[in-house]
Formats: sequence, structure tokens, C-alpha cells
Amino acid sequence: MMEPQTTAQIVDNSASEWRWERQGPRWPALRGKVCGVAACLAALLIATIGCDPASGPAGNAGEAGSGTTPAVPRFITMGTAPSGGAFFDVGNAIASVINEHRGEAKWTVQPSATKGTQQNIRMLDKGEALLGMSNAAISYFAARGEGVWDRPYQVRAVMTLAPNVGLFIAKRESGIRSLADLKGKRVAVGPAGAGFETFLGPLLTAHGVTYTEQLQDFTPVAADYTTAVQLLGDGNIDAAFMGGAIPVAAITQATSAMDIVFLPFDEAARQKLIADYPFFNDAVVPAKNASGQPTYKGLEQDLPAINVGSMQLLTHANVDEDLVYTLTKIIWENREAIAARHPAGRAINEANAARDVGTKFHPGAIKFYKEIGIWKSSDGAE
Repeated sequence: MMEPQTTAQIVDNSASEWRWERQGPRWPALRGKVCGVAACLAALLIATIGCDPASGPAGNAGEAGSGTTPAVPRFITMGTAPSGGAFFDVGNAIASVINEHRGEAKWTVQPSATKGTQQNIRMLDKGEALLGMSNAAISYFAARGEGVWDRPYQVRAVMTLAPNVGLFIAKRESGIRSLADLKGKRVAVGPAGAGFETFLGPLLTAHGVTYTEQLQDFTPVAADYTTAVQLLGDGNIDAAFMGGAIPVAAITQATSAMDIVFLPFDEAARQKLIADYPFFNDAVVPAKNASGQPTYKGLEQDLPAINVGSMQLLTHANVDEDLVYTLTKIIWENREAIAARHPAGRAINEANAARDVGTKFHPGAIKFYKEIGIWKSSDGAE
């Protein structure tokens, strides 16, 4: 059975028909009939969507680099990440809460599973998404056109979310007990194209393990977190990096199914990384959560860790200011509902939401933060 078309598909198909009609058919006798059919299709499309033809999903208009989207799109695409990680879960929680509390707004936020931050930033740049979950370390370099980025990307922060706490795990039977032990091993380093090398490179180098595009002291294996757990269980990798807002679902899954060890950071190296890089911050994985239950099975004491780049919600600089203001307001006023879906929602607070982590904030978000009195002049501004 043929799958029903989405609105995006209808809009795309309509656009191709209009392009063909403007060019004119090869046979003049058919021109009038084609124009009549196209006009009927356009009228039907407008009636179906309930708005003007320009108000389709974010990204149907606009060229690469412009981030151009309609002022009030019908569907607001939010890029998240592969399932199994916190970005996927938190992004879905935010989207659900926005949709439940959008009032009379005609738009709907649609979360989309992606490869992660790098893809989300490129989607924002092309106008294929209006919102995107991001790692602050990766967006820091994207906004400056440094590292793997060919030019500055005009992304803007909507909100700083939870710490993105990075950990390396291995099965106890592997004998791996430190990051230095990763040399010569097979290590999952996140999904292909996610950009984790941006922060894993300096983090591992500080521990005497080389990880650059040209040279690695271990065999990197591209895998999302869910796949990494499977590979670890099957013995096809020796260790895995996983990060996100605590608790990370894949780490919970791994510790439930296997006898897992958490590889500690060297304290001197950890402190130097925090001092040298603006996106690295101190973090601790608590042995017990707020309810007094173990955070992860097998973690018996608090583990000093690194926030490898706070979770952010991004948009593009060209997105309508009033729309970003409204989205920011809905998220803020319903942050408890987000926290009820994922503990990372507790990071949406006065001290953190408007915190500068290296990417300029969107004027719509700044306007709201000034209204509620949490904006500081030293924070990242337009």
C-alpha cells in the first residue's frame, strides 16, 4: 500500500509542478490545460494547509547559508539526535511540552531524529529545520568557522540546557581501567558525522591518547549509543564514549545488562581541560539520584567528570524574533513539565537558561530573558 504523503511532500510536489508550468509544456496546445490543473492543485493545497502557500514546513524556501524560513511556519522541525542518547529524549520532551502549551498558535513542533549536532547545524543553515539540539563545544566552533567548519554558521542560542556529561565505559572483564588503556582497543566514539571529535580530540590528548583525523592510538568505531551498547555486549568493541544529561538511557541499559566499569579522568588533566577550553566545565556523576536511587548500577561513589559541552537549543539568526520569543516563553513557563519527562529539564532555571557557553543568543530569546530579569549584559548577545 502506498504511504500517505506528508505536507512536506505535498508542498515539494506542488513546487515542482509550478516550476514545470512556468517553463511551459513543449506543446502549446496543452498550455491552457496544464495551467488550469496547476491552478486547481494550488487552490486545493491552500485549502488543505489552511494558510498561504509560503507557510509550509520550515526549510522549503531559502538557500544554503540563509537559514530563511517563513515567519510563521506550519510545521517547526526540531533536529535532535539518534535514539538512546539524552539529546533525543530531551528534544522530544521539549517538543511535546511546547505543543501541549502553544495555545491558539497554528504551528506544531516536530522532533526529528538526526545524526546529532553537526547535522542539526547544517539543517538550520539550509532552512531544513528551525530548531536544533546542540553540543556547545561543536556549536562554538561552527559559529566561528573553525575546525571542520568551512565558514561561520549563523546559529543562535535559544536556551542553555543541561550539562552534557561525558563518560567512557567498558566491560569489567576487558581489563580496561583508565583512558590510557584505550590504546590499541576498539572504541565507540559516537555516531558518524555527529562531530564528537571536536571535544574527544583534546580530551583524549590530555590523557596521552592521540585522536585526530590523521592519527589515532585506537580503532575508532562510529556508532550511536544504542548500537554501541549492542557492540559492547557482543564483544565487537572494547569501550565506548557516551555523554548527555544524566541519566543517559544507553548507559542505564548497559549497566543493567553487563558488569560495567566507568573509566576515571586523571584529575590534573581534567582540571587543565576545564581551564583551557571555554566549553569544558566541571561535572560530577552522583552515585545516587535525587530520589536516593543509584544513578547507574555499579557506580558506588560520586564520579568526577567533565561537561563536554552543555546541551543547547539552537535556531538560526534569521528566524522571526517574535516566534523565538514565544517558543522561549513556552519552554520557560512549562519547565516543570519538561523536567517531569526528563530530569534534564531541571537545568532550565534562572542560573542556567541564559548562560553564555560560546554561541550568541537570538534576539527573541534575549527579549524574554530581559523581561524575566535573568539576562546579564555579559551574556552572549547579538
